Amino acid sequence: MPKSLVIVESPAKAKTIKKYLGDDFSVEASSGHLIDLPSSKLGVDVDNNFNPEYVVIRGKGKFLDKLRKAAKNADQVYLASDPDREGEAIAWHIANELGIHDRSHRVLIHEITESAVRDSIDNPTELSQERFEAQQARRVLDRLVGYKVSPILWKKVRKGLSAGRVQSVALRIIVEREREIEAFQKIEYWSIESELKRAQDESESSFTAVLAKFEDEKAEISNEEQANKILAAVRDETFTVTSVERKDKKRNTLPPFITSTLQQEASRKLRYNPKRTMSIAQKLYEGISLGDEGPVGLITYMRTDSVRISPSAIEEARHLIKESYGDDYLPGTPTPLK
Repeated sequence: MPKSLVIVESPAKAKTIKKYLGDDFSVEASSGHLIDLPSSKLGVDVDNNFNPEYVVIRGKGKFLDKLRKAAKNADQVYLASDPDREGEAIAWHIANELGIHDRSHRVLIHEITESAVRDSIDNPTELSQERFEAQQARRVLDRLVGYKVSPILWKKVRKGLSAGRVQSVALRIIVEREREIEAFQKIEYWSIESELKRAQDESESSFTAVLAKFEDEKAEISNEEQANKILAAVRDETFTVTSVERKDKKRNTLPPFITSTLQQEASRKLRYNPKRTMSIAQKLYEGISLGDEGPVGLITYMRTDSVRISPSAIEEARHLIKESYGDDYLPGTPTPLK
C-alpha cells in the first residue's frame, strides 16, 4: 500500500506524475475546485469583515470522498495543485476538508518532467496563507461585483448583461480608447522618396532616401499640390551621397512566453482566441502521450508573468546548439532574461 499520496488538479496530470513517482506514491486528481461560494446566494457576509461562506460544489462530493479515502491510507499527503493562487486555494480547502494539516505538504510543480517532479517532492514547502487569502479576496470581489452590479445593469440597460471585477474595467478602457479614436483629427500628409544608386554602375543595389528638408526647412507636405511643386523642383537634380555608414546590429531573441504574450502571438499568427490557446497550453503542460515514452509534459506552467527558465533546460539547449551548430552560434554565457 502506498505510504504517500499526491493530490493534483487534473487526471491527465495525475497520470503523467504517477509515471515519474512509481509505486511508492498514489496520485489522485481533485478535478479542479471542490469548495466554493454557494451559487444560490451572495455567500459573503458584508457586515462581518466580508467573511465568505464556503460549501462543497454540487457534483464534487464524489471527488472529495475519493480523496478522503485515499488520504486515510497515506502517511504523508503532498498537495500538488497548480502553482498559482487558485491552486493554493484548492490545496487549502482540501487540507481543511480532509483534516490533514498535520501531515500535508505543499509542492509547487512548474514543469512536469521527472527531475522537476522529484525535486518538488523532495523539497516540499508549507501552504501559503498569503496566497490563499489573495485568491479568497479575488473570489469575494468577483462575487460582490457580479451579484451587486449585474442587477443594476438588468434594470438600467438590458436583461442578461453581467458585470465583473475585470471585464467591467476592461470595458471602460475600451470605451475610453474608442472615444479617443473618434475624437482624433485626421491630418493629411505626404512624403517624397527617391531611389538612389551610382550612375556608372547599373548593377549596384539601390537604396531609398527620404526627403527631410526643402529650402532649408523641414519638409512638411500637407497636400498634393505642395508635393508636386517640390517634385518639379528636384526631379532633374543630381543627388550626391556624402557618406554611407554600415553597422552590425545584434538582436537578442525574445524572452520566453508569459501568459499575455502567448495569447497575443496565438491570436496574431493562428487567430486563436484566449480560451483555445489556454486549453491547448494546459494539455501541453499536463502531458501529451509520446509513443513508448508515455505522457510527457512539454511546456512549463502557462499562467505566469515570469520568463524564468530552469537551469537544466538552459544547459540542455546550449549543449544541443553546440553539438548541432558549433561554438560560433553559442554565446559565452546565457542571454539574461528581462
